[in-house]
Amino acid sequence: MTLTGIALIIITIAICILVLVLIPTILTVKRTFESVGALSEMVQTELKPTIQELTSVLGELKTVGGGVVEHTADVKRFMSALGETGDNLHTINRSVGLVTNVLSTTSVWATGAKVAGKYVLERYLKKRGGI
Repeated sequence: MTLTGIALIIITIAICILVLVLIPTILTVKRTFESVGALSEMVQTELKPTIQELTSVLGELKTVGGGVVEHTADVKRFMSALGETGDNLHTINRSVGLVTNVLSTTSVWATGAKVAGKYVLERYLKKRGGI
């Protein structure tokens, strides 16, 4: 065998070994491309409708949020009116307390005047009767 023949046999064996080593790699790359294709198909069939539903839900949430913002002003007015009502009730309570104190004081003064009047009348009648 000549030197060229031996070189060709070595090159042929090297190419065969290279092909045998590359075949599993090529098969793995092929399976990867198939998986990527399946994933792409799943995204197209399942995720697109989900994304569309999410978009519609977001639109509805924006509508609800707008409604909440509109009613926030009503709630603020209600709370303000409620606070004013509480202040007015406090003022009425103080006024009733003052009137109660005045009536109580007037009652004491009236009772005192009545007792003093009876005492003065009795003293006057005793003096007149005793003179």
